[in-house]
Amino acid sequence: MQRLSRTRHLLHRCPENILKEFTRRTSSTLSTSINTPLSDHPPITDPDSAVLVQHNACSRTVLLNRPSFLNALSTSMGKRLQKLYKNWENNPDVGFVVMKGRGRAFCAGGDIVSVYDMIREGNIEGCKDFFRTLYEFMYLVGTYLKPHVAILNGITMGGGAGVSIPGTFRVATDKTTFATPETLVGFHPDAGASFHLSHLPGYLGEYMALTGDVLNGVEMVACGLATHYSLSANVAAIEDCLQNLVTDDPSVVETCLQKYSDLDYPSNASVIRRTDTLNKCFSHDSVEEIIDALESEAGKTNDEWCNSILKKLKYASPLSLKVSLRSIREGRFQTLDQCLIREYRMSLQAVAGQVSSDILEGVRARLVDKDFAPKWDPPSLEHVTQDMVDQYFSPLSPLEPDLDLPTKQREAFM
Repeated sequence: MQRLSRTRHLLHRCPENILKEFTRRTSSTLSTSINTPLSDHPPITDPDSAVLVQHNACSRTVLLNRPSFLNALSTSMGKRLQKLYKNWENNPDVGFVVMKGRGRAFCAGGDIVSVYDMIREGNIEGCKDFFRTLYEFMYLVGTYLKPHVAILNGITMGGGAGVSIPGTFRVATDKTTFATPETLVGFHPDAGASFHLSHLPGYLGEYMALTGDVLNGVEMVACGLATHYSLSANVAAIEDCLQNLVTDDPSVVETCLQKYSDLDYPSNASVIRRTDTLNKCFSHDSVEEIIDALESEAGKTNDEWCNSILKKLKYASPLSLKVSLRSIREGRFQTLDQCLIREYRMSLQAVAGQVSSDILEGVRARLVDKDFAPKWDPPSLEHVTQDMVDQYFSPLSPLEPDLDLPTKQREAFM
């Protein structure tokens, strides 16, 4: 891992605004490539076709096969993945598992459209099943007893990060796009994001969670979200190498991945090179203080980067910003299972709408009507009370069971 240690030091140097690029990508990405009205959004009736399996010499390759929806995860896909992975974990003929996506995405996250539809139909039990199933699978990946390789050759957001980052190896490429843009649709970074973002160097995790900014493959390696970087032209060779391995030894898998790895560095425009400013602004205790710090920096230096970040923060749901900041701060002192259990509570609160219906309004504004003019409730940070934030971290009701995860120990992926 000498290559990784050489690039990580770049985080301590000083990026640039990629707001326009983010908006262009997420306007299609978050909608999971919808080309039809939401009411025409087809359900997944055959999870076997949405999750394909290739049997190799000593491994299994999972293909997320929903390219027209950027491989967005559904409840049925999560259940199939759980079943497959559990069977393989106990199968001595399976040495390791590889996951990849078909098309231009690895996985754009959970199917937010199906969640939107379920909320509108009053199907909260369906929402619970969705989050419970996917979070359980993400924990399974994070504690898997066999090597796991995720090939992130394309869009990797939200739940796509949740099913890959907890694994042993994450191969990013020049086509990789990573973000957690949930605050822009009235939600919060979930799927284990409060764990892996909070363990990034400095306050990069807070920055990513609040702004939804985009990282490319080189930047993912530089901050530790990915373990390897390779040009997309090498992906076929990597897959061939992995398919021919007969091993369950992670060091042998690592040698294969290293053979096709490329060394690259974040560009001068990268956020990775603005660590000093980022840490100075995002280390504050409240969203208001973070915004004040950014405004101060922008005023002193006429820094366009600070101004662009301010625009993104002022566009996002005020409630989501406060909830997300607290989630990341708590995640820094929690294990993966604790983060997922807490995020499950938060997600149920969001879809139940007892505090706010911001997730419905955010999806409407960004994906349905596409007017990009959400009417958040509460409308501003000053209207977000501590009780509102606290409720997101509480059970939906006194009788509501928490996410039940098995006790396992392999959580050292960051």
